[in-house]
Amino acid sequence: MQQSVQTEAMLANAPIGKLMLRLAIPTVAAQIINMLYNIVDRIYIGHIPVVGNTALTGVGVTFPIITLISAFAAFAGQGGAPLASIQLGAGRRKEAEEILGSSVLMLLTAAIALTIGFSLVKEPVLYAFGASPDTIGYAVDYIGIYLLGTLFVQIALGLNTFITAQGRTTVAMLSVVIGAALNIVLDPIFIFLLGMGVRGAALATILSQGVSAIWVLCFLCSRRSGLRIRKENLRFRPQMIKRIAGLGIAPFIMQSTESLVTIVLNRGMQTYGGSMGDLYVGSITIMQSIMQMIVMPVQGITQGTQPIMSYNYGAGNYLRVRKTFKRLLTVTLTVTFGAFLAVALLPHMWARIFTPNQELIDLVSRMMPLFFGGIWAFGAQSACQSSFMALGQAKTSLFLALLRKVILLIPLAIILPRATGSVLGIYAAEPVADFLASCTTLTLFLHKRKELLPLKQE
Repeated sequence: MQQSVQTEAMLANAPIGKLMLRLAIPTVAAQIINMLYNIVDRIYIGHIPVVGNTALTGVGVTFPIITLISAFAAFAGQGGAPLASIQLGAGRRKEAEEILGSSVLMLLTAAIALTIGFSLVKEPVLYAFGASPDTIGYAVDYIGIYLLGTLFVQIALGLNTFITAQGRTTVAMLSVVIGAALNIVLDPIFIFLLGMGVRGAALATILSQGVSAIWVLCFLCSRRSGLRIRKENLRFRPQMIKRIAGLGIAPFIMQSTESLVTIVLNRGMQTYGGSMGDLYVGSITIMQSIMQMIVMPVQGITQGTQPIMSYNYGAGNYLRVRKTFKRLLTVTLTVTFGAFLAVALLPHMWARIFTPNQELIDLVSRMMPLFFGGIWAFGAQSACQSSFMALGQAKTSLFLALLRKVILLIPLAIILPRATGSVLGIYAAEPVADFLASCTTLTLFLHKRKELLPLKQE
């Protein structure tokens, strides 16, 4: 507990630049390592002899289900953690732990419902998501095993946010490092040595997530944590759940709409790609994987910075929140612009990570500069969206969560290929949506900050 008190004092008083660096580095590392859970699977699967390309496309079709499972973890975790951090800043530790207890019950309920629901309808759902007769077998094999670990995903991802909310980002990072390192070791053993193929990849993933979940639970139940899971707090409180859901709906929509986006892109590729439909779906699988490699580190930066903003907002130190946002915006834009240059200048290098197939490499390399043409502006979208979350602005966060994917990207991905009569319109939808959403989000935050963060302290 003493260490938790020291951490809270650090959130209130430490120099912002050094504090952001201290909190963001472990969180970025955790996001990068967490990304490896699925990325490593795809790399190994893509290199399975003879069937690698087909297997990779089949596993790519399962992404909407996997993303939706993660979205429910964000619903309870990212909805509750900022609220708990605000309560800590206001000196109300008991209320913060009640929020944690309610979030735990929400995660357990979601795990049971998702496991049963998707297990019953996985095959028709996968066909609806863009599977073909050639790829459905690999998709069913992978997701059938992955669903058995849904509870681990909910706990590991959902509750890890409450460790970050305390400013204990190194502990949060270790929970991810342990699982990801185990996954990297187990993948080649199960896929190649034991000859389990995509089933082996899924088994390695859920075992690794199980270890991460145990780590998170052990910490949050120990005296080392400033927020502890207590038996008396494990009960449904309708008003508190409503508050968590009100804030959590934004990250839920941001992640769950990734599922909808994948469905729209995959089906569009099958529709407009003709006999090359599976090849185009494979290209989307690779480019969405690379997109994760960019987006997740940026999310690590914003999540590492959120506790500073939430704690000081709860304490009424608005000037410190403003200064933190300015630093955050500068950092995220720098990262996304650098990422844009990396993928635009070296597309062949990134494509070869995921497949040895020259035809697929050439396709990805041609389309990558277009597909990532707006990623440089994503830093503004991410910084502003996370800042609204940190300040507990549920309605604004919800609108911004809908803006990029639902309001812009999905309609564009449907309209542009019809207008152009080719798959080129599908690839072009992503950069247009990224640019428009980022400009809108930044303008909205700069307008509302006068209301949220009054200048009277200055």
